[in-house]
Amino acid sequence: MADPAVQGIKTVLHPVVDLATAKKVYTALLGVEPQTDGDFYVGFDVAGQHIGLVPGAGTQGMTSPVAYWHVPDIEAKLAEVTAAGATVKNAAADVGGGRLVATVTDLDGNVLGLLQDR
Repeated sequence: MADPAVQGIKTVLHPVVDLATAKKVYTALLGVEPQTDGDFYVGFDVAGQHIGLVPGAGTQGMTSPVAYWHVPDIEAKLAEVTAAGATVKNAAADVGGGRLVATVTDLDGNVLGLLQDR
């Protein structure tokens, strides 16, 4: 049975090399202008989901898109998934605006994101 506290995947971040070109591609794909448009991050809000473009993410170990599961208590969920066998890749960190993010890897090496808005 699904954990009723998990709010589902609402955020997917994509590592990009050329932010300007990626922004054009995703604007064309999604049919909207970005809601967040900076040198270090571009974000689109579409149909209840947030799609983010992260330049230089490869230097942070992000080599493919990461889906973020929204949870009400990131530390509790980290404890739960690591007890089940996941490994913490990036511990919970505040990325601004009261938002906490963390990543774990499952036994197959898949990266799973966790996100909590305070």
